Amino acid sequence: EAALRRLRMPSAFDTESFVDGQAQLLGITLAEDCAVINTPLRQLSELFSTLRAVVVGVRRAGKLFVPLPDDQLYVGDQTYVFAAKEDVNRTLEIFGKPQKKAERVVIVGAGNVGLDIARQLESGERRVRCKIIERDRARAETAADALERTIVLNGDGLDAGIMAEANIATADAMLAVTDDDKVNLLACARAKASGCPLVIALINDPSMTSLMAPLGIDAFINPRATTVSSILRHIRHGRVRAVYSIGDAEAEVIEAQVMSASSITGKFVRDIAWPEGSIVGAVRKGEVLHLPRGDTRIDEGDVLVIFALTAEVPKVEQLLQVSMDFF
Repeated sequence: EAALRRLRMPSAFDTESFVDGQAQLLGITLAEDCAVINTPLRQLSELFSTLRAVVVGVRRAGKLFVPLPDDQLYVGDQTYVFAAKEDVNRTLEIFGKPQKKAERVVIVGAGNVGLDIARQLESGERRVRCKIIERDRARAETAADALERTIVLNGDGLDAGIMAEANIATADAMLAVTDDDKVNLLACARAKASGCPLVIALINDPSMTSLMAPLGIDAFINPRATTVSSILRHIRHGRVRAVYSIGDAEAEVIEAQVMSASSITGKFVRDIAWPEGSIVGAVRKGEVLHLPRGDTRIDEGDVLVIFALTAEVPKVEQLLQVSMDFF
């Protein structure tokens, strides 16, 4: 599912839906053509008054932080942005990442993940031409029998010849999802060098994500973060509706419903003592999604989406008065 989200949102290195799909978290790496480079964040609402989007996190020089209104964004920043579903495409365009649909996809690795991705692409509403490269012959034959329209090639995903046979130069995207991080990284680097515009690697070791930029890798899938997020959704109690783990457990996005007993109920956003490393990204009142402003009043039953650095999660827990204990 994480891989398919990356394909549906190829301009973002990370993405997750909240409040029943009404809001989207987008991870966007800023390039020189980004319209908001060197612009204080407080001016974004003035420049794009109708845009329902807010920057909630920035990773710069390897450090993730919650930006202040006077902070500026720079080339190379990895930003986390909350956007209303209807404003996602416009947000990506403003941040220099216009949306492109992937119609030709190459997958390296026909294990459980690669095979399931191919199945989902075959059964999707939008027709996607898919090819799989698998080194193990038996596994390649199993994949060929299980798939109807996907072309399965038996060969090494690091081999230039097999890459050329898969027409990697004309592919819209390539996903490397073998069980070897190094193979995934190098396969993506080779695909990028061959002209593939979007390459996505499955990386189990979070310390290897630092190689993404030097190798030109656009996005990665972190199985550990994905699994942790899934587990936290099920083991937390109270009114917590969803939890999403960011990076190597650097931060969490918490979706929670406000209870009548909460200390924030009935208060305006500006009057609540939010932890320094946290920020509200969205507020849903009834069925209507709002971007939080200082004069937004938090009422019982509202659903909040909060971006919080891991160290600040206990303080957010106190504000919500909802048990969010880890295992």
